[in-house]
Amino acid sequence: MNAIRSIGLAAILSFGAIVGAQAAGSVDGKWKRPDGSIALVSPCGGKLCGHLISGSQTGYEMFHGMSKTGVNKWEGNKMKNPSAPGFMSFNGTAILAGDKLDVQGCAIGHSMCGHETWTRAK
Repeated sequence: MNAIRSIGLAAILSFGAIVGAQAAGSVDGKWKRPDGSIALVSPCGGKLCGHLISGSQTGYEMFHGMSKTGVNKWEGNKMKNPSAPGFMSFNGTAILAGDKLDVQGCAIGHSMCGHETWTRAK
């Protein structure tokens, strides 16, 4: 009976570890934006950066130096929007949820915000 309990407990702990690892996931990699362009998200100096690697504005830096503020959340004030003038920076948030990355940029506090949901590119 103890052997069965031990096996059952080991299975539950293993399943929990797998689910936990998937939930934490890695934000690093290629992400498809709603317009079809692809952004590469990667660590930079211990923080998170992202730039376009395909589309009409290849090389454009979407965000730079976002700090991890939660399990799957990053925030920073150096987010850009390719359709906005280049001198503008926004307060940004990126939240990883499985194979989706919710990216939001806000100006004037949080009174004017734009949002995109990116999907993991293959």
